[in-house]
Amino acid sequence: MTGRPLIGVSTYLESGARWGVWELEAALLPAGYPRLVQRAGGLAAMLPPDAPERAAAVVGRLDGLVIAGGPDVEPVRYGAEPDPRTGPPARARDAWELALIEAALAAGVPLLGICRGMQLLNVALGGTLVQHIEGHAEVKGVFGRHPVKPVPGTLYAAAVPEETSVPTYHHQAVDRLGTGLVPSAHAADGTVEAVELPGGQGWVLGVQWHPEMGEDVRVMRALVEAATH
Repeated sequence: MTGRPLIGVSTYLESGARWGVWELEAALLPAGYPRLVQRAGGLAAMLPPDAPERAAAVVGRLDGLVIAGGPDVEPVRYGAEPDPRTGPPARARDAWELALIEAALAAGVPLLGICRGMQLLNVALGGTLVQHIEGHAEVKGVFGRHPVKPVPGTLYAAAVPEETSVPTYHHQAVDRLGTGLVPSAHAADGTVEAVELPGGQGWVLGVQWHPEMGEDVRVMRALVEAATH
């Protein structure tokens, strides 16, 4: 293809959004996501929630897909009872984004999962999650930073070959890896910080941190470059 690839980013519904005299439900996405797509050379398309059966049609119009961060995945999705520290379910969002992931995997559309998006990718492929870990969201509502180390020979290492400090805010993590996924980066405490589908299975990567909150565009640029071919 020529020109900038079209990268869709999942959005979510929130009630009580306000502008002018209006207070209404809105499809929202933090501006860091489309800005990161744009800085990396792509065209950003915000994907409002829709019926899961329409996911394949949506993905069919895209060159690449980003599943954004957000609330905890409902534990029933991976066969677990909820931990008291797990947040309330977002069932409609789970259903829509799982359908987007499945459509992208089926169509071979390059896919990047960010934080919740990585966790949901793992669940979509039959994996499970640790429902609470300490030290990765130390101050409520404030992004921290910690180093992540790439696994040599992975897609992630090709994009970011050195250990680097990343913006982070999460309290859940990958437990059992989904079918076909391999870890491609770790935190110092051993937490899996990135996962991917290796060799010949398309460009599929999930990162636990929030690249949209930092200056490093390399992960998103790798998605954009994959989406141009």
